[in-house]
Amino acid sequence: MKRLALIVGMVASISTLVGCQQEIPDTFETNLVQSHKYAMTKGLPMDQVAKDSNWALQRLFGTPNEPRIPEGLDEELASLISLERLKRAAGPIQPEGSEVAGGLYRRHCATCHGESGSGRGPTGAILNPYPRDYRMGVFKFKSTSRSGKPTRDDLAKLIRNGIKGTAMVPIPALTDEDVQSLVDYVIYLSWRGELERILIDTAVMDLDLEADPPERLLDTEYSSVTDGENAEMFKEQWEYVIEPMEEIGLEWLEASDDVTEVELPTDIPMPKDRAAFVAMLASEKGAELQASVDRGRELFGSELVGCAKCHGKEGKGDGQTNDFDDWTKDWTAKVGLDPKDTAALTPLLARGALPPVNIQPRNFAEGVFRGGSAPEDLYRRIINGIAGTPMPAATFVDGKFERDDVWHLINFIRSLDKSELPTEVVGEQPVTL
Repeated sequence: MKRLALIVGMVASISTLVGCQQEIPDTFETNLVQSHKYAMTKGLPMDQVAKDSNWALQRLFGTPNEPRIPEGLDEELASLISLERLKRAAGPIQPEGSEVAGGLYRRHCATCHGESGSGRGPTGAILNPYPRDYRMGVFKFKSTSRSGKPTRDDLAKLIRNGIKGTAMVPIPALTDEDVQSLVDYVIYLSWRGELERILIDTAVMDLDLEADPPERLLDTEYSSVTDGENAEMFKEQWEYVIEPMEEIGLEWLEASDDVTEVELPTDIPMPKDRAAFVAMLASEKGAELQASVDRGRELFGSELVGCAKCHGKEGKGDGQTNDFDDWTKDWTAKVGLDPKDTAALTPLLARGALPPVNIQPRNFAEGVFRGGSAPEDLYRRIINGIAGTPMPAATFVDGKFERDDVWHLINFIRSLDKSELPTEVVGEQPVTL
């Protein structure tokens, strides 16, 4: 934890320096890792694909200084983000008290997450865990299903409160309007970045890039032609851009309908937090709570539920520790590259990939839950799994592992917490687990 505090302090210092001195680029950086992984593993020429996709992205989304909302969206999609809020978040940092809005993302986020949302800001490489790369469209901590997008409230909560155990700390100075503007900008960067990935993938899967001349994603020189064969060809090509762009937007719109509703149990003791857990264990309800903990311990260590495989028998995060998250696997294992072979990965590291780092299962003894520690938060983590990580959604088996058993798991996990607890919250006689 001392190391994390040191890193957070370094990030804050570097953020101030970078925010004051570095100019806003006129264009978003190209996702060179996404295109070059195919050049490396399939021997495909990708330069023109990258140029064509960048042309489409700038036409749809603008630049870091002048963001746009794609034209021609239906009313529902057009309501997903606000151009006014985008402009409040984008562009150069404005002096305190300035009447000109702008620069919120650069002031508070870009140092870690990068101008394009790549997670490769000036401080990104020194942080563990790495800052989120929004461009995959995958977010860990949310109230929705594993495959769903987060809701606006999910993003606002993370921006407002930070993520415990990481370098993302709360920013008290943000107003509600600031938070909503940053929510819009995160959605905007993710929307744009996910489309870029899809366009590159589409070119690799559907076009003959080895032909002479190679097939183009977009023959951009015909974009202004209004009639004739070339105009029709470009119109058809452009539809292959618009279709996935709209599909991504719809996924964001549908997030609010994908929330996993949670109803606390009435027949299983469920303390609201660690302090309440310790107090209840010492109360007249202690035996009932202990029985729940014992059932949770049994499930936790069973092969059927499989928690101990990664988290270890005592929940110390010392089980399977050699795996990687999906952001790393995307440009390594999924294209046939070994994430442990640093020499082979050098061309991609030089193009913006962050060095692979093993993902560490949570050590419950530390009492740190990045996705929130309320019973509802923990329930969703277990029910839905954690997107982008090896933690899967729960698989229930009638009579052996059912939904109500999740509450027993939560109580057991709470019992493993050895973090310091203020004496006053449990009375004059502190309870030691």
